[in-house]
Amino acid sequence: MSFLIQLAKLLIFAALVVVAYAAYRPEAVALYYPRALPYARLAHGYLPTAITGEKPAAAPAAVAPPRPPVSVQVARAERKTMPWTVTDIGTAQAIASVALKSHFDAAVLKVSVADGAEVKAGDVLFTLDDRQAQAQLAMAQAALAKDEAQLEQAQRDVTRYTELVARSATPILNLDNAKTASATSRAAIIGDAASIRNMQVALGWYTITAPISGRVGVVSIKEGNIVKAGDNGSSGILATINQISPIYVALSVSQKLLPALRDAMASGVKVVATPQGSTRQAEGKLALIDNTVDPLTGTIVIRAQFDNANELLWPGQLCNLTLTLRNEPNTVVVPREAIQISQNGNFVFTIKGDVAHVTPVTVGRTEGTETIVTHGLEGDETVVVDGALLLFEGAKVQFRDAAKGASG
Repeated sequence: MSFLIQLAKLLIFAALVVVAYAAYRPEAVALYYPRALPYARLAHGYLPTAITGEKPAAAPAAVAPPRPPVSVQVARAERKTMPWTVTDIGTAQAIASVALKSHFDAAVLKVSVADGAEVKAGDVLFTLDDRQAQAQLAMAQAALAKDEAQLEQAQRDVTRYTELVARSATPILNLDNAKTASATSRAAIIGDAASIRNMQVALGWYTITAPISGRVGVVSIKEGNIVKAGDNGSSGILATINQISPIYVALSVSQKLLPALRDAMASGVKVVATPQGSTRQAEGKLALIDNTVDPLTGTIVIRAQFDNANELLWPGQLCNLTLTLRNEPNTVVVPREAIQISQNGNFVFTIKGDVAHVTPVTVGRTEGTETIVTHGLEGDETVVVDGALLLFEGAKVQFRDAAKGASG
């Protein structure tokens, strides 16, 4: 019985050895037992690589799914003539402003101008009571007549004493005194004539006329009031005239623009003013560049002049100004949305076929909705204006606008 057990163990061991060898060398088993080859290979697959000496089969590499094309909106870079414009806010200013005051203390007899009226130079605005000045003029004229009469008397004395001295009938002292009296009378007459001219000038000041053409503000003095010559406050101002046509609009610009402004003034700088709150525009020209740059702000004041015949501009009014310094031909421009910013500088995405490419550019100023490109583009490229955040070098794109995509 024990013999049979030992024989069975021996057979089991032999079978295990055969199976192990078949698992280790499946091809050798196939030479003797072809039908056992599939089972041997299956067992071989379960053996560790440390026993078989074979390298483990590499797992198939994961293939990333292709990225879908990025939807973009594009536009064309262009070459064209671009204006160099400066936009800012200015303030309308009267070219001349005159506050009318009286030279004398006097009563107002007549007011010939209404509040807010338009006047021309020379128009009579106020008439003051000049009766006292007329009396002073009459006194000066009477003094002149008196001195002229005394001069005649002195000249007769000179003639008479001259004859008497020639006959030695009177002392020469009398002749000298007569000549002195004559000279004194002539001097008095000169003084009287000057006084008369002075009073005539003063009488002209009692009729107050407009020194400039313009528009009157509020007339603060009415008929019957007394005006004071020495009143320096607002109560001493009869009225203020502002010249409105033509008119200035002043603004401050950076001193960096000074060379361009000076060069442009020779050919005329076109200026367009739009009063805030209005859609109407006035066209004028640059008339004045101030002679000093403000060192605190680095700005300089310039003034544009407008005919303002329709009185669109009003003193003190804020206006949006656009100055056209010059036109620059053959300039490459793109929509300002096409310009992207990175750590390496500005760039745009250009499209060739349906592939996006990063194109570094150097940009200049922006005019309205367009940006000038000084380097990097030739002017016939298709550039991305929307959808650039999802793009990268070599990205596939699809166009939202089929016409633009086809043209690219």
